[in-house]
Amino acid sequence: MKNILVPTNFSKNCDKAAHLGIKMAKLYNAEIHFLHLMTTPVDWVKLDKLKEKRYPETVKQIGIAKSKLLELERMAEHQGLECRTFLQFDSGQKDILEHSGHFHHDFIITGSSGTKGRVREITGSNVEKIVRKANAPIIVVKEEEVIFPFKDILFVSAFDEDVSHPFQAVLSIAQKCDAKIHLLRINTETDFNSIEQGLNPVKEFLEKFPDLKKYSMNVQNESSVEEGINTFLKHQSADLIAMSTHGKTGFLSLFSKSIAEGVTNHSELPVMTIHIEK
Repeated sequence: MKNILVPTNFSKNCDKAAHLGIKMAKLYNAEIHFLHLMTTPVDWVKLDKLKEKRYPETVKQIGIAKSKLLELERMAEHQGLECRTFLQFDSGQKDILEHSGHFHHDFIITGSSGTKGRVREITGSNVEKIVRKANAPIIVVKEEEVIFPFKDILFVSAFDEDVSHPFQAVLSIAQKCDAKIHLLRINTETDFNSIEQGLNPVKEFLEKFPDLKKYSMNVQNESSVEEGINTFLKHQSADLIAMSTHGKTGFLSLFSKSIAEGVTNHSELPVMTIHIEK
């Protein structure tokens, strides 16, 4: 991992994401970028200095944003990290994706600004769309306090296609944190079978990782992925939920992006999504 992007609107959960980003960057000795998006009443980039005075409230907001970005930069540099900050105007989720693509970020970490329920916007950028479209793995920080280094990581998959690539991202973090990975397959109402049968795809998958020692294999029979995760978490705590996704709509082939978005929306734990390579 060489660089991490943290889009932020300076909310409480985004601040938690910033702290997590700094800790992960330090663990990997990676560069960290903080990005803040602002909506302005006019095209601010093309506005000359004289005309800026017509918008004193916007000038004030820009000053506050620059000050907060500077605080984050100093916090990262205090940890010995290379850090860059970016303030973009009249931007949306497309700009986060373009920014990440331009700098080839290995990771995106952000916080939802909502309390519970749907993930809300980060100053013009819908987190759900970032989850859906970002090529890099993304961690969305929610209500629960982030425990890092992670000690228990829940990896949720159907395990009926090759998820080696997203699992490698999870495995990298687990090895750095000395964490245990709990592999979970959820049998939905369209896919009920015995627990032993349900474990077979997980066992076959683990044959590709013979050196993995700290793990558990689990199957839940539930009507939905979210219910299966919730049931599992009642008897096993986790610091991070990780899911592999792609664009297919059929659950039985792999988790659709809409399922990943649903888990990201409703979980209070940090959720990490990794797209399947096509």
